[in-house]
Amino acid sequence: MKSIVERHGGIVEKFIGDAVMAVFGLPAVHEDDAVRALQAAAQMQLALPELGIEGRIGVCSGEVVTGTQERLATGDAVNVAARLQQAAQRGQTLLDETTLRLARDAVEAEPVEALALKGKREAVPAWRLVAVSAVAAERRFDSPLVGREKELGTLTEVWERARAPGRAANWSRS
Repeated sequence: MKSIVERHGGIVEKFIGDAVMAVFGLPAVHEDDAVRALQAAAQMQLALPELGIEGRIGVCSGEVVTGTQERLATGDAVNVAARLQQAAQRGQTLLDETTLRLARDAVEAEPVEALALKGKREAVPAWRLVAVSAVAAERRFDSPLVGREKELGTLTEVWERARAPGRAANWSRS
């Protein structure tokens, strides 16, 4: 399972008994981390029967807090992923709404009944992974920039200078 996760750019965060917790987007965020995670999940589901195991997988996308050395990701996304995994049937991968939105056309998923998850006041919408494209997803430019405040600030500043009346011809490199 570790080699499958790593092949798709993820990191195995920890092993808990026979469970594997993996994260994608660490130490660097990729715009297709959700697709990478789902590709890894699909490959793990194919590999598990060879080991005589029917696995359950939960995938949730969102911000997490990490340490520096052992990383040890924590946060709502980690908790929801664990709850989705617990709610999944054997051989099934469940994903949250954010993952589905981020993966878009690269994934085929069927809605399941909203889940009452521990720690959540309202039922959480979930989907069962049916298929995920083996081809890299098309580049998207509508995903939120996470951890890129400086770069976004620079882009905004340059854009505002370019839009200013009479300033379009006054480009200087900084």
